[in-house]
Amino acid sequence: MAVETLTFGCRLNIVESEALRAHAAADGRDRVVVNTCAVTAEAGRQARKAIRRVARERPGAEIVVTGCGAEVETAAYAAMPEVARLVGNAEKLRPEGWSSAATGPGAVMAARRADPTRIGAVAGHTRAFVPVQNGCDHRCTFCVIPFGRGVSRSVPASDVIAQIETLVAQGGREVVLTGVDLTAYGRDLAGPPLSLGGLVRAILRAVPGLPRLRLSSIDSVEADDALLAAIAEEPRLMPHLHLSLQAGDDLILKRMKRRHLRADAIRFCEIVRRLRPDMVFGADLIAGFPTETEAQFGRSLDLVAECGLTHLHVFPYSPRPGTPAARMPPVAPEAIRARAARLRTAGADALRRHLDAQVGRRLTVLAERGGIGRSADFTAVRLAGAVAAGTFHDVGIAGHDGARLIGA
Repeated sequence: MAVETLTFGCRLNIVESEALRAHAAADGRDRVVVNTCAVTAEAGRQARKAIRRVARERPGAEIVVTGCGAEVETAAYAAMPEVARLVGNAEKLRPEGWSSAATGPGAVMAARRADPTRIGAVAGHTRAFVPVQNGCDHRCTFCVIPFGRGVSRSVPASDVIAQIETLVAQGGREVVLTGVDLTAYGRDLAGPPLSLGGLVRAILRAVPGLPRLRLSSIDSVEADDALLAAIAEEPRLMPHLHLSLQAGDDLILKRMKRRHLRADAIRFCEIVRRLRPDMVFGADLIAGFPTETEAQFGRSLDLVAECGLTHLHVFPYSPRPGTPAARMPPVAPEAIRARAARLRTAGADALRRHLDAQVGRRLTVLAERGGIGRSADFTAVRLAGAVAAGTFHDVGIAGHDGARLIGA
């Protein structure tokens, strides 16, 4: 019997849900696996709501909870009468994690290896995400994810390359390297030093049939010379970087326990644009972090223009129980909502300017499902006519709708 998976949160969870499916189905039970997220309290609320819904709709199914929520909010999920068992993040990608002898949540903090994923494709997605790193050694004051994922650990390059070779052999055209703290890649591996930039080069050298390689969210302060060289010299590494910036004010960054300052972020974007003039940046920004004044928020708002950001992920701050930030003086909820709205407006304006600049150009677009494709810099393009997903097209850009380019 097929196992149903419900996935919340990050790209890492999406690909892990695909990889764990075979292990969860091995004993033939009617089972629903809920792969939870713990990044916000709302993520947990949505997962628990889904669990109750599944219990009503599939009364005979065994509901199993895994993911960061199972690690961080173990008692809350274990107390739900709908939940049959919990599987820890350290065990969910291993066959033994689904046996009756599995230890359950809690072992992830002792984990010292990153289990490679073993998938042929990610169901329902044109591009494939390949986890190359897991866990985090940092302790940002708003974040519980290190306690859900454990310490930073890297997948050996040989395993990464083998997974990408499998994906390309099955028709994969674009791969995204992902992780919890992607730019920490390689620090824990034995043997000659290999950072993220070296991994990028190794992949592109070993898999010449891969047309497009992307990086998911990176911490710009950890970008070393090897990564900068790969950005400058590898045309198959796509010109789009998503930056974990979070704020634009130095005092707020310090209270977040981030490792960069405002000037570091601006300088990084300037350096990368000199190396790769077609580079497009996205970023994560938090609105209304505790103690944030209007002036401090204004410096985050200004960062959109100063870094030349195009694709924003805006997060209204919500307190996460157990984090240091949750004990700091809060910003009023109405101010948080208003600031988030202003950031989103600034992001929409920046995206519109970027789209304006593409009109009249010809772009190479990789088609996805639903008549949409992505250019090299990750801009969405609405394609004219029926095209097969996973195919490349030389597209003239006739206009845009404020969110996507429109192909002629």
